Amino acid sequence: MLPKTYIVWAFMATVSISAYGQKTTREYLRSGNRLFKDSTFVKAEVDYRKALDLDPKSTDAIYNLGNSLLMQEKAKEAMEQFEAASRIEKDKEKLAQIYHNMGVILQSSKQLPQCIEAYKEALRNNSKDDETRYNLALAQKQLKDQQQNQDQQNQNQDQKKDKQKQDQKQDDKQQQQNKDQKDQNKKDQQQDQNQQQQQQKNQMSKENAEQLLKAAMQDEKDVQEKVKKAIQMQGKKLEKNW
Repeated sequence: MLPKTYIVWAFMATVSISAYGQKTTREYLRSGNRLFKDSTFVKAEVDYRKALDLDPKSTDAIYNLGNSLLMQEKAKEAMEQFEAASRIEKDKEKLAQIYHNMGVILQSSKQLPQCIEAYKEALRNNSKDDETRYNLALAQKQLKDQQQNQDQQNQNQDQKKDKQKQDQKQDDKQQQQNKDQKDQNKKDQQQDQNQQQQQQKNQMSKENAEQLLKAAMQDEKDVQEKVKKAIQMQGKKLEKNW
């Protein structure tokens, strides 16, 4: 999964000269290519930019500048150069190389769907590129694995949510049972208190009745005693009169 940065394009268009004694676009490209092959990527970038100053539409300079930026791990800036080159390049083999390197950048940043499309576009322009075909197969496998992992994560998340719902439902049920039990205990306690109060009332009523009965019996006894005394007194009076 390597970018085709070992390929640098030589200038094959007309030569531009802006002033007497100044290097031409082709000369800057050649100098940049030598520096690139020597892994002096920063200096190569400078020469490629100078070539672009002379010929802003040079796809050779744009593509090679993208490669030099990519080797400096400036992926975002390199992608901008490759995209610019893809809009104006007409040569199919060069387009294939541009899209291949775009695919590499997208693959390294885990943008797999876009990466796959870039590799496919590269193969449309050069169907014989085995390296691109290998990278495409690898990216497709990575995307499949990614989707499977995401599906598994979603499934685990759903199971976790279902378990949480079941646990919450069980907790709610237990709480309701505890509340019902508490209410029942309170109800039973109130009934016990009512029964005790009723028993106390009944006991008091029975005691009152017994007291009243005793009082009535005492009153009757007293009355009988009074009557008996009255009869005795009456008898004595009669005897005296006799």
